[in-house]
Amino acid sequence: MAKSLEDIKEELEGCKRCALCETRTNLVFGVGNPNAEVVFIGEAPGKQEDLGAEPFIGAAGQYLNSLLALAGLKREDIYIANVLKCRPPENRDPRPEEIEVCTPFLREQIKAINPEILVTLGNFATRFILKTDQGISGLRGQIHITGRFSVLPIFHPAAAIYDRSKEAIMEDDFRLLGRLIARRREERGMRSPA
Repeated sequence: MAKSLEDIKEELEGCKRCALCETRTNLVFGVGNPNAEVVFIGEAPGKQEDLGAEPFIGAAGQYLNSLLALAGLKREDIYIANVLKCRPPENRDPRPEEIEVCTPFLREQIKAINPEILVTLGNFATRFILKTDQGISGLRGQIHITGRFSVLPIFHPAAAIYDRSKEAIMEDDFRLLGRLIARRREERGMRSPA
């Protein structure tokens, strides 16, 4: 049986499984609808997230909020978590040993929420969920199936903040997400008894 989000969060409180515990301000667990059909997975908390103890509340989060409307979603419809629950110093890339000790909690979060769709934001989330070494550029714009999940890799919102040429691509990917949600809802409706 899946653990509850509260149980998982409690288990993580005071976590000292890797050296990031020494530099974090706050643990950044995840936030959103505990029954979401879509879970967004980012890489790791940034400075604002570390201070606010919530994922995607900085500039990338504001941009993400604006993109959600293209998929017919609002922030309260989704759940957002990260591969890592603590901010790497200077926002450096997550290290393999940090990913290894932290991702069991992400797996438990996904089990607890039981979504239909996973949206992976950036390389680290995409490589972890799809178990691939391929980069986001070659995987985005397509729906992948992993187990029972539809997985849609999308550039991390920060990528489009730093490289405006990615904005149109991200908008297209969020429209694709909207179509995927509509299709999954339609399939679910067709399976429901009359």
